[in-house]
Amino acid sequence: MTTNRFYTTLIIGLLLSCTSLFAQSDKQKKLEQQRQQILREMKQINALLFTKKKEEKSAITLIEDINYKVNVRKNLIRITNEQANLLTREINTNQEEITSLRTQLQELKDDYAAMVVKSYKSKSEQSKVMFLLSSNNFQQAYKRLQYIRQYREYQKEQGESIKVKTKELQVLNIQLSKQKEDKKKLIEENRIAKRELESELKQREVLVASIKSDMSKFASQIKSKKQEADRLDKEIDRIIAEAIAEANKNTNQNTSNKTSSTKKFILTPEAKKLAASFAANKGKLGWPVSRGVVKAKFGKGRSLTDQSVEVNNSGIKIATEVNSDVKAVFNGVVSSIHAMKWGNPTILIRHGDYLSIYHNLSQLYVKKGDQITTGQVIGKVFSNKITGETLLDFRIYKNNLKLNPESWLARQ
Repeated sequence: MTTNRFYTTLIIGLLLSCTSLFAQSDKQKKLEQQRQQILREMKQINALLFTKKKEEKSAITLIEDINYKVNVRKNLIRITNEQANLLTREINTNQEEITSLRTQLQELKDDYAAMVVKSYKSKSEQSKVMFLLSSNNFQQAYKRLQYIRQYREYQKEQGESIKVKTKELQVLNIQLSKQKEDKKKLIEENRIAKRELESELKQREVLVASIKSDMSKFASQIKSKKQEADRLDKEIDRIIAEAIAEANKNTNQNTSNKTSSTKKFILTPEAKKLAASFAANKGKLGWPVSRGVVKAKFGKGRSLTDQSVEVNNSGIKIATEVNSDVKAVFNGVVSSIHAMKWGNPTILIRHGDYLSIYHNLSQLYVKKGDQITTGQVIGKVFSNKITGETLLDFRIYKNNLKLNPESWLARQ
């Protein structure tokens, strides 16, 4: 075996032995990113939902907030458990690899020791010369010379192999030590998270018990909130339909296009360009508030207050600070401003055939027809003194199709 072939074989062996470990490490990195994201969310939840006195919030809002926090905490515990389990598998893999390397290293050392003894016995140049001169013919002498050279090369390779295996063993031992330390930290963090979860569950039990005497009122509040959400959905659908009809009427008047549509925007070249730019920024849009957590997610789910009640959110509800500014997520034009009889104002900003919708505002800083730039402050979020909540209802539509806003916003 030549030196190049020796190193090639050694490198291939190292790569094959580490492939599964690298794959696990990549998964570990992804899990750690998820865990850090949840920890940041927990910090935001505590800052935005649990800094006020309990007396300033209604019982139903407090139960919603605690349920939301409990769900996030359970997710944190689940991710941490996955990390700990994966670390256990990585530790076992490393221990097996270390055992295998120690066996290989011992075999190499034994083999090398035998070669050293043999080499010592025939180390004199006179012995090598006699070995060559005792050949029966020139061809045998040449082969003996080749053997001496190959034996020297093999000794050198064995020595290098011992160095490589020793270094690999040292690296694995360091890695194993770190993995054990990481696992220990994760287990301790999970233990703390479980204690906090137990405390939150007890807090929820106390709150639920405190309103049991007035359960009819409690159920009535849940039903009222669901009816309010349904009315809001219908109202926003109507506003969008009116905005599309009005925009298409104006487009037809300003162009030779006579096509009429009540469900989709007719796009001018400029509007097409804006829509394409908006679509290209999916997952990168800035948040409509500086600080916030998504208290109610898009789509079908269960009420945070009563798990028996199904809700279907057309957007997301972002809990934020009192007096929070509302910012446009992208360039566009104010398509509509609507002040509802039974609710707070709503702003629709058009981005080609996309719409970003901002509901539950207390103040408005723009008017219909205004050109808006990304990040421009367009109003303030309404703070409900009865419930103690400051919630922005944020939605994204393409024409009249509801989209999940979380898919469009950048990670905080």
